Amino acid sequence: MERELMAFFNRPIDLGTLFDDLAERDRSTGVHMSRPLDIAPHLGTDLEISDLADLVGEAAGWLAAAGVRRGDRVAIVKRNHWDYVLLSCAAARIGAVPASLSAHLAPDVLEILLKRLEPALLVTDKALAAVADLAWQAPRTLVIDGTADGLLSLDDVRGWAAPPVHRPAPDDPLAVVHTSGTTGVPKLVVHSTRTLLRRLAGFEAHRWPLLGSRPDDVVGSAISFAHGRALAWTASVLWLGPAKLLAVSAPGWDEAGPFLARHRPTTLEALPATYVRWQRRALGEGNPFERVRLFISTFDAMHPPTVRTFLGATRHRRPVWMQGWGQSETGPLTFRLLTRKAMADGDERHPTTRDLGRPVPTRTRLRVVDRETLRPVRRGASGLVVCRTKALCLGYVGEQERWLGKRLGQWWHTGDVGALSRTGRVRFVDRETDTIPGASCVELEDVIDDRLPGVLECVILGVPGRPSVPVVVTEDGGLDQDAWRRAVADLPELADPVVLTWEQVPRTGTGKVRRTALRELLGEVPDTYGTGRWT
Repeated sequence: MERELMAFFNRPIDLGTLFDDLAERDRSTGVHMSRPLDIAPHLGTDLEISDLADLVGEAAGWLAAAGVRRGDRVAIVKRNHWDYVLLSCAAARIGAVPASLSAHLAPDVLEILLKRLEPALLVTDKALAAVADLAWQAPRTLVIDGTADGLLSLDDVRGWAAPPVHRPAPDDPLAVVHTSGTTGVPKLVVHSTRTLLRRLAGFEAHRWPLLGSRPDDVVGSAISFAHGRALAWTASVLWLGPAKLLAVSAPGWDEAGPFLARHRPTTLEALPATYVRWQRRALGEGNPFERVRLFISTFDAMHPPTVRTFLGATRHRRPVWMQGWGQSETGPLTFRLLTRKAMADGDERHPTTRDLGRPVPTRTRLRVVDRETLRPVRRGASGLVVCRTKALCLGYVGEQERWLGKRLGQWWHTGDVGALSRTGRVRFVDRETDTIPGASCVELEDVIDDRLPGVLECVILGVPGRPSVPVVVTEDGGLDQDAWRRAVADLPELADPVVLTWEQVPRTGTGKVRRTALRELLGEVPDTYGTGRWT
């Protein structure tokens, strides 16, 4: 234990006191938001660390006044903003376990998750309270931006002194986050202080070459702040003390564009779907990405044209794109650094972003096993990717048997199909549930996206007994059929494309396509070539 504490010395240790600890370290990072916090709009958009420490302490008092006690779960469901993180810190500060749920989830899905959580308190906003009858899923509901009949408001709980700070044991439940839910109801993932802060945030809170935040950096994030990534990102970035932290609460350019132009980030992390929507904004002089030295993408696969566009949008001499692959259950498993040279148009027939790089050094081990026998396969052969990591979550709320079923001894089934090269590089094929015979959906999607500049996104749906169905997303719902035929002429047989706009495609809170819901929308059979056993 002593050696472990020494290893994490000067690293973020506690979620509940994160901002107090930062203030004690005299961190001068300015925190800037694209709109005021929903829980404290009077504070404006520009705050100091000490302001945030005070706000977390005040919010801890709100939760205590609402009846939350040590060991209780607090469900947080509201429109996307960085105050998800502050509310989570407030809950952890009094010994409760915050559970962040995206407001993008359908009401029936939220109902299922809340039943599993059995929270002592539901924290929500007025808009969600008006459209989703979720209040009855918790003994008490706190509305943070107004009033609603029969529910608590902030005015009802202000002024309550927070109880003494509680510091949980390293392996006790610290926070609950959920998976994306692309194939159905998301899983509720339980992390501890050891897995989330000491293993994930602690690893990132180093000044790694190229990747670590520098004192003069302006570090931006445009992600789903309900996701567990928001907690690790906040802790690690602020611990390194950059000049500014930028929180973009919505991808709409009317909010994000002026904000990014005003602060001009030097490092930027965004959802893949957000990068796609911003791609045309990165073209030409005067774009707000001209100072970016490091782009970061996680959550989902990126298409090569999008990566090329952003690397070309910055004036930095040697910008880098860090592509990470991992899961809510494990945190990052591999990463790859992409450069302009690596992404330049070449003679290769197929793009290369499916090369996910190598496992995180000293943190992750990977193995590929046969999909039927679960025995290791030779290097270069594809199969199910399994991992070993000390950052593995504690389990699933309400579905612990499902979590246990995804373990093979010390190994964890990722549910992804891929191959390991002789040098240890990971080549991604597909999610197991999305596989198609003799090809890769992700590879076909990359090729089509690369060949048709007008396509925002392409989704290949495998349909047993018939050619796979390509769903093509364009800005206006139109597609040049002649260009389409030329683009797919040398690819495996595909059905006629279904053309949709971005808004017509069902998505998760992190922008991923909900493939099961998309099948239902198109009237396709739910059957797939994959088993779905490892989802």
